Parts: sequence; structure tokens; C-alpha cells
Amino acid sequence: MAIARLHGGPLDGQVLPLESPELNQLILPYSEGQVVYKRAGEPAHTGNGDGPTEIPFRFGEEEQEITPGDDHHPGA
Repeated sequence: MAIARLHGGPLDGQVLPLESPELNQLILPYSEGQVVYKRAGEPAHTGNGDGPTEIPFRFGEEEQEITPGDDHHPGA
């Protein structure tokens, strides 16, 4: 099992389980929008008996708010 440790941004200090340790970014829901965290280093605790593998992710950006009118397409 691997975990993501988040640094910076609104989710600073939180840890999340990772389904795939190869991920380079996480896009997570936050409030009315989303936040993006990008991989920021190599895995730690990769040996047997030293806990779950931990991968650092740094805050990258905050996506705009999601509003009901966002799904309109030209010509629809």
C-alpha cells in the first residue's frame, strides 16, 4: 500500500491512500471546485517493516469553481 502526503495548499498535511504509486498528480475535489497536487519527490519507506510507502505531493493549482452553467457547449 502507498500513501500520498500533501504539502501546501488547502489540504496541507493530509495523507491519502494511493491506488497507484506511479501517479504524477492528484486532482481532488475541494469546496466548489478542485485542487491539483503534483508529485514532488521519490517514495520513502519502501522497505519491509517500515510502514506504508509514502510519496510527497505539492500543491500546484486550484481549478475554477464548478457551476451549473459550465456544461454548455457551443451549438447545443
